[in-house]
Amino acid sequence: MKTIKTITTILTFCTVAVLSAQTKEIDLFTVPLSNPGEAGKLEVDQISGSIYVTAYEGKEVIVKATIHEGDDCGSCGKKAKSGNGRNGMKKISASSINIGAEEKNNVVQIQNELWNKKTDLSIKVPLNFSLELKTINNGDITVEGVNGEMEISNVNGSITLESVSGSVLADTTNGALTVSFTSIASGKEMAFSSFNGDVEVIFPKSLKANVKAKSDMGDVYTDFDMAVSKNEPQVDRGASSGKYKVKIEQWIKGTINGGGPEMLFKTYNGDILIKSQ
Repeated sequence: MKTIKTITTILTFCTVAVLSAQTKEIDLFTVPLSNPGEAGKLEVDQISGSIYVTAYEGKEVIVKATIHEGDDCGSCGKKAKSGNGRNGMKKISASSINIGAEEKNNVVQIQNELWNKKTDLSIKVPLNFSLELKTINNGDITVEGVNGEMEISNVNGSITLESVSGSVLADTTNGALTVSFTSIASGKEMAFSSFNGDVEVIFPKSLKANVKAKSDMGDVYTDFDMAVSKNEPQVDRGASSGKYKVKIEQWIKGTINGGGPEMLFKTYNGDILIKSQ
């Protein structure tokens, strides 16, 4: 039975690289994999800060962090203090840093327990790595060059996936969503959504898909030769109540290159752009 390898960083004061009086860049740790050279998965779920993941020609997961010492996450539980002191006292050390990682069977989980600080994580992963990334406040999520299954979620920030391969389920509430594929996984359904922001996805020209798209306050654009289906009224006859309901939804439906797995695109306040390359 494989054991779980755990790496934890607890720092009271760090001077690796000081970017400003309240910001520090730290090399945290390198996580070895149980099966180097095989596909793996990275899981990150944090409250405040950006997540940046990039693929490299290596067999380990490398984690760095930029810690923002100020009251950057709003109402995270600390009252704002004037200057560098409290009640006339001088601060002699920064608060501790508590970020850890667990690895089992090539699945790496990053635990960030800095609830009251904005923490920007910069992570390198091997090329073939699936991702499950979530952040809520004060940050964007960016991924470059990774091949795998990706579940990406943000609340107050954008999502940008550049030169990725595989499949994507991505959603953000307040921010733009931009995805650029070099290749896609065969037969995989995907979904891309925002509430306040444009949704822009670039696919290979060979894409075969059934498209379902909706923008309440914007428009839908594509440079694919998409066969758009007629928007038929949806009828609901209530057998018990005797009511008859009919409505036409705003969803645009169509097929690209003869059809394939469903690709869903949705935003409330923004445009949808489905592009080919």
